[in-house]
Amino acid sequence: MKIIVTGSLGHISKPLTQELVQKGHAVTVISSNPEKQAAIEALDATAAIGLVDDVDFLASTFINADAVFCMVPPNFAEPDQIAYYSQVGSNYAQAIGQSGIKRVVHLSSYGAHLDKGTGFIVGSHRVENILNKLVNTAITHLRPGYFYYNLYRFADMIKGAGIMGTNFGGDDKLVLVSPTDIAAVVAEEIVLQTTENKIRYVASDEHTCNEIASVLGDAIGKPNLKWLTFTDEQTQATMEKNGVSAPIAATLVELGAATHNGALRQDYDLHKPVMGKVKLADFAKEFAAAFK
Repeated sequence: MKIIVTGSLGHISKPLTQELVQKGHAVTVISSNPEKQAAIEALDATAAIGLVDDVDFLASTFINADAVFCMVPPNFAEPDQIAYYSQVGSNYAQAIGQSGIKRVVHLSSYGAHLDKGTGFIVGSHRVENILNKLVNTAITHLRPGYFYYNLYRFADMIKGAGIMGTNFGGDDKLVLVSPTDIAAVVAEEIVLQTTENKIRYVASDEHTCNEIASVLGDAIGKPNLKWLTFTDEQTQATMEKNGVSAPIAATLVELGAATHNGALRQDYDLHKPVMGKVKLADFAKEFAAAFK
């Protein structure tokens, strides 16, 4: 198959590209960074250098492809994250429609069943709806949980204050996921011959925030590490103090509140997937190595 992978050589797209190439597929990787071309070609893939806000570029890259993996590249320079997601989703939809792609796997998020109250994940909800309007295209929306690597954001807090904390924590339960487990699911889904749209959740492990703190704490030699829950106002103020813009901070605080009140995982709990291979204990070793 001829498969297009978006997301450059990121946490998901690189292992996905490696697996697809190994299985004999012709893979083209889209990247906005010309400096990535050599690294992409080193994986025996074709590099397509351009921007996801360029519909003509996307459409020409998609021509004659059998399938495409679509993800919205993170861009926190955009103050209106929902509008940014919606625009990129519309660009993908136009390019898919123009090029006649029949199979799409879209990286969404758990919580995307909700149309409000989940911060930037509302953007994923809107992209799902945009892509669902395509005709003659079978779409799988992947809804992964909380990426393990987001836990690296707490490293400075642990070093400085000896705690973890945000506006969710304690006994709040997180659905954790490894990018490599997501890549494996994308590789499985993207080659399926189907005419149906579907939603598939992706997860690697589940733990409360206190359990996560305990496992990470043991790994870094801080066995009494705790994950505290702060108010929305405290979290917003801390983010802004650390240089996060007020609009982006507000989006992240809203997402955290949805995690704390359980809204984010309501639909996930009704459709739990088979867990992936990478467990919290595995990630804790990586976290400890980076924490030093």
